[in-house]
Amino acid sequence: MQAAADIWKQALPAIMNGVNGRGVWAALNAIAPIAFEEDVLVVGIPHSDSELAGHLRLPQTKRMMEIAVSKVLGKTTAVRLIDGTTAEDYELAKRRDAERRRLQEAEMTKMRAELVAKSSWETVYEQLSRRFAAVSNKSLPQNRARFYEEAIAIIAEARQSQTAFDDLGERNFARCLERLAQYSEIPSTMVAADVLKRAGEL
Repeated sequence: MQAAADIWKQALPAIMNGVNGRGVWAALNAIAPIAFEEDVLVVGIPHSDSELAGHLRLPQTKRMMEIAVSKVLGKTTAVRLIDGTTAEDYELAKRRDAERRRLQEAEMTKMRAELVAKSSWETVYEQLSRRFAAVSNKSLPQNRARFYEEAIAIIAEARQSQTAFDDLGERNFARCLERLAQYSEIPSTMVAADVLKRAGEL
């Protein structure tokens, strides 16, 4: 706590000289230094003066604060502003940070899973197109039947390896079923039934 207070006390005059406006000055004077951790000076503004925080979050003000603090310490230092002025307020801010990171990581994990699932079904979709293009004498039902059996096996295998059964995954699966239905001239419901039976779902 004392280290943070000393740093801020030394840096404040240079910051005040580098900014203009009564609102900014009032906000700077309301700041309470809280902690200095991992090259970050954490400062807070009282809840009663929260309307002044906007002045401190202006890019030019934040940059001036960081330049002055970095000069005091002789190394690049960030300044973080939080709501409140106590150690408890800082702990609350850190818990919120941790929760925000957790949610971001969960969202990234979900996005990666969706991307993998989409990529997998895109591969199947393109594979069906290539296999159908390679069928000779497509007008002959026996040739279309052979293609159909091969395509059913391809889609069923992809279905069995599917890990995400969310709306996006199901829509991409359905897209492949519709493609096979179009190629084979068989109703999509019957195609779906054949694939699900092969995959062990029916």
